[in-house]
Amino acid sequence: MKNARKKTEMQGQIQLALEKHRRFDYDYIPFGNRWKMPGADYRYRRGFFRKITCAAVRTITFLFGPILIGTVYGARVKGRKNLKPLRKKGAISVCNHFSYLDTLFVRQAVGHYRSFHTMAPWNNKKGIGGWFMHRGGMLPFSSNLTATRNLWKELEKLFKAGKIVNFYAEQAMWLNYQKPRPMKEGAFYYAIKFGVPVIPVFCTFGKNKRGHIKKLRIHILPAVYADETLPKGERAEKMRTQAQEAWKGCYEKAYGIPLEYAD
Repeated sequence: MKNARKKTEMQGQIQLALEKHRRFDYDYIPFGNRWKMPGADYRYRRGFFRKITCAAVRTITFLFGPILIGTVYGARVKGRKNLKPLRKKGAISVCNHFSYLDTLFVRQAVGHYRSFHTMAPWNNKKGIGGWFMHRGGMLPFSSNLTATRNLWKELEKLFKAGKIVNFYAEQAMWLNYQKPRPMKEGAFYYAIKFGVPVIPVFCTFGKNKRGHIKKLRIHILPAVYADETLPKGERAEKMRTQAQEAWKGCYEKAYGIPLEYAD
């Protein structure tokens, strides 16, 4: 327990230092070497047998995911009414990235069978963990041009099928960090490219004495749509700004304090 507290304190110090220097996209957690960059032969599109295993993994998360996050974190979803206008339409969601399990939080919010998740290449893990992530709807980015084109094709297919694809627009995971961090434009570029709205999802929570999450609340905020009157180059930035403001408003309302970063 003493070592866990020291680790939590060190993590807090790292995050504070990065916050002071406005390095919000810095990924301070080592990602190791047990991963593989998706190449031209990476299968984003699922064949018949993979669809069966994917359905099995999703059923497992559907059955046991809510029990896990409800018991461990006291999780509840707020704002489901904001999904009603998008019942059969494709969309992108953007969620704050603060936990190894926050894909489960997004699934709980937008649907275990409906959600897919873009991730950094180093999440394309080897071994059994990677197998489950692949079948659970992981869509890793790649530096390979052919793989990127294949990802685009798969995203287009998913949006047409009414699926919701989650992006971690902050880019890096900061464990148990409560404040919203600035978003990158990538998710909004894809929203413009494929003509879909963006659903801001923001998680708020308390912390126990050891700094662990408790009383988790998963907020589904109103969707953000592209302003078609603007030039294409300006639409993504306006969507990003609106989503950022939605996160900020949710944070300030939930915690009862203004959003401020350390000097």
